[in-house]
This record gives sequence, structure tokens and C-alpha cells, in this order.
Amino acid sequence: MTSDAHRHLGVLPAYPFYGGPPVNPDVTARATIDGLLKDLDREGTERALILPNYGVPDPDVAFGFNDLVVEAAQKDDRIRCGLWVSAQAGDAERTKRALKLAGEPGVRALKISFLLGGSIDDPGLEPIFAAAREHDLVVHVHTSPGAASDIDQVGQLVDRHGDDVKIHLVHFGGGMSGHIKLVGGRFFDWIAAGKQVYTDLSWAIGFAPRWLAQEIDRRGLGHDRVLFASDEPWGDHAGELARLQAAAPGRELSDAVFQTNFSKLYH
Repeated sequence: MTSDAHRHLGVLPAYPFYGGPPVNPDVTARATIDGLLKDLDREGTERALILPNYGVPDPDVAFGFNDLVVEAAQKDDRIRCGLWVSAQAGDAERTKRALKLAGEPGVRALKISFLLGGSIDDPGLEPIFAAAREHDLVVHVHTSPGAASDIDQVGQLVDRHGDDVKIHLVHFGGGMSGHIKLVGGRFFDWIAAGKQVYTDLSWAIGFAPRWLAQEIDRRGLGHDRVLFASDEPWGDHAGELARLQAAAPGRELSDAVFQTNFSKLYH
């Protein structure tokens, strides 16, 4: 049995990504809670953190799934959820409404991503981190190479807020450069400095999970900061599971990554 610290609920409308025809690449996306629960049963997923699906440049879509993920968390005790929020000025009212749900049972995180715009210096981040402090929520942040999602940018949120807010860096830096920067020292330096930083290895390039496990063993810290995540429907549960199981074969690290860390972080 495993705990999945990052997956999505909701079906996106078709969109002409990158100038092509309208498509639905998230082929395993689920529109209903029952569909999600069937996936968890089939996988043997004991617990999961569910986030609104996102990716099309229409803010009402992702915000519109907030009520659905809250309902899922309150319907089945295996599920916890994160709310979609945004620091962009144009999303201020939507985020204000979303944050009213921050105290609802089952809500454990606030999800932000700069893929659709915004930056770490947006004033709109202030109420998001304030709500995280007030309700003891984890701030979930997407990472990927370049632009506003690069670890050089997103990592500054750890420097600024990691003393009193738990921050989950999704995708472990999001690519070759991010992996090397984090395993090469930055991730462990944050932990040693007392920053409340966590990560998952969804989308990670093959060498990264193995190297990270070796460094955790060598340095003697970090085993309590790494979680398994499938990122379904954008990730592949079976593939993500196999890769991380191979990288963390030892009982202590495996138990932490697949179960214990989720329990501690997401209650």
C-alpha cells in the first residue's frame, strides 16, 4: 500500500496547445470522485493528496475544481486535498474565494504554479502564505526548467517562507539542471538550515532518484522530506512507482517515502 502525495482531479476542456489542434492529452483524467476512487482501489493507493487539474489558460477551469476536490476529501477518509490558488492580480478575487475554503475538513495544501503566468514577486503571494500559516497548510509549488518555474526562482520561496511554512517542491526541480542543483547541495542545505522543504520525484530524470537516495544515506538527512507522487493524469502511476521503488529499496527509506512522510505532512 502506498500514499500518493500529488495527483489531480477534473477533466480539462480540449485546447490547441503549442499552435496545434484542440487536444485532450490528459487521457486518464477523472471527472468524478467515484472514478478517482476506482483508480485508487486498482492501484492499491491507501491515501492520496488530490489537487485540481490545470493546464489550459482559463483560470476558471482550475478554480472551478476546488469544490470538487474538497468534496472528495470529505467523502472518503483516504483523500486529502489542495486548493488551486494564484498570485496573479487578475485572479485576486478567485483566490480570495478559494482561500475561504482553507479551513474546510480535508484541506491540507494550497497549490500554486507559474506555468500560466505570474512570478515569485507577485503581491498576490502574501495572502496565500498567510493562509498557509493560519491553517497550517503546505504550499505546493510546481517546478520546471526555465522562466518563473525554475528552481532558481521557486527556491527563493523556500528562502523567504520556509522557516514558518511547509513548502512542497513538485517534480524535484523539474529537470536536469534542477535535479543537480538540489541533490548537489541546495536541498540538503535548506534542511540543515531548518527550512520546512519537501519534494516528490514525479517526472524526475532516471539518475535523480538513485543519486538522491545515495546522498540521503551519505549525509544522514533528508529521508523525511521525500514523498512518492504519481501526478496522474500527467504522470504515470505504474512508472513512477517502479522507478522510486528501485531507487529506495531499503526498508527505512521506502517506508518513509511511500507512507510515513505523507502521514506526517498531510495528517
